[in-house]
Amino acid sequence: MQNLPIKERFAVPVSEVPYERNDWKKGYESQPNEYDYWIEDIEGEIPADLKGTLFRNGPGLLEVNGQRIHHPFDGDGMISAIAFNDGRAHFQNRFVRTEGYLKEQQAGKILYRGVFGTQKPGGWLANAFDVQLKNIANTNIIYWGDKLLALWEAAEPHRLDPKTLETLGKDYLDGVLESGSAFAAHPRIDPCCEQNGGEPVLVNFAIKPGLSTTISIYEFDQAGKLLRSHARSVPGFAFIHDFAITPNYCIFFQNPVSFNPIPFVLGVRGAGECVKFQANKPTLIVVIPRNSQEPVQILETQSGFVFHHANAFEQDGKICIDSICYESFPEVEPNSDFRQVDFDAIAPGQLWRFTLDLTEQSVQRQLLENRCCEFPFVHPKHAGRPYRYLFMGAAHRESGNAPLQAILKLDVTTGEEQLWSAAPQGFISEPIFIPRPNASQEDDGWVLTLVYNAGYHRSDVVILDGRDLNQGPVARLHLKHHIPYGLHGSWTPNVF
Repeated sequence: MQNLPIKERFAVPVSEVPYERNDWKKGYESQPNEYDYWIEDIEGEIPADLKGTLFRNGPGLLEVNGQRIHHPFDGDGMISAIAFNDGRAHFQNRFVRTEGYLKEQQAGKILYRGVFGTQKPGGWLANAFDVQLKNIANTNIIYWGDKLLALWEAAEPHRLDPKTLETLGKDYLDGVLESGSAFAAHPRIDPCCEQNGGEPVLVNFAIKPGLSTTISIYEFDQAGKLLRSHARSVPGFAFIHDFAITPNYCIFFQNPVSFNPIPFVLGVRGAGECVKFQANKPTLIVVIPRNSQEPVQILETQSGFVFHHANAFEQDGKICIDSICYESFPEVEPNSDFRQVDFDAIAPGQLWRFTLDLTEQSVQRQLLENRCCEFPFVHPKHAGRPYRYLFMGAAHRESGNAPLQAILKLDVTTGEEQLWSAAPQGFISEPIFIPRPNASQEDDGWVLTLVYNAGYHRSDVVILDGRDLNQGPVARLHLKHHIPYGLHGSWTPNVF
């Protein structure tokens, strides 16, 4: 396999602390309002051939009638849609009207426990033996098979009207899912599936944890019709948020964690607070064939925790997976306040390459990026295939842990890098790369991201040229308000 050098080839002015904690905290204020307007306050120029809709999902409410939730991952999902056409852009946002959201808004108080520690008022007595969780539909959103689906990995999707963002109800994917079924929030799109005549397919999974864990894999054609599905069982408890695909495999990282449900059942902890990292155990890499009943292979690597994968591909008889890896799982404590997190006390996420040799049952690890980074994104046509360029959210500084304030472009072939930073008062979200129509180069396109600007408590939609981040934004679209820090999103060429 090719050795990938790590080089710092850009110079970004840095300060000892490129952000103020109070600035960062303001991005976690709720946005209870819903908007619908043309964006008129623009610096620069929107590219004329940028046409389509950027959808974003994330927690829009961090409180219910003044009662704070314990962790942002427990917040009700709010969808933002930015539609581009003819050099103009339109913004709208709406909350997903889940059953739990509607009931809590009507009651004016928290009625449900959250996975990451949010409790109903009244102490442990009010929460004991209540294991019903609210489907918050807050993690991702994707347009596929003429359906706009808001995803939360512990339950079924919610379908929305792509033009108005009105909630149409839970969607069971034409009978594929049953009531209460899980459907992961990290679907992958295979751009050229041989089993489907070279057409794109959407690949997703569901986890049913226990003493052993069942992983169900689904593949859908462009019309949303199920092509195939199969379920495999792996030993032990699995806490899996994301996965990676190649033309022949689905790859899952079974992080070394344990789960003790007793404090959750007794009402003293949230389910996520009962997950404990086990540093003395290895991370397991589960390799499941996509198109055959060949056995599942499980390989071991050094202990670590992975939330997100950048990409995977097959090369020279091996499988490579590029992933954001942490030294340990950032555990959520019952009495903690996420707004007071000590970044310096937590090891950063870094980009690693894991090279699997299924014949030798071996794993090699290589650090590709030392800088704190997250939310990796590659050209959609290179998903599951060899690629060159990767776009990620990153810290402003070259070392240490910090909030994401920059977009980093990494050439995984040469190690060359470009960085655009919104520091000191800007905090970025996941970057989305959109290829330019008829482009011949892998990085010829635009990088879109939402940036929270603490200086005026508003958010911007920032458009960067994927070929050269160093030139700064092609355009900044100033919204009339802020959008709380989100999770994931997607792009569709459809203009809604």
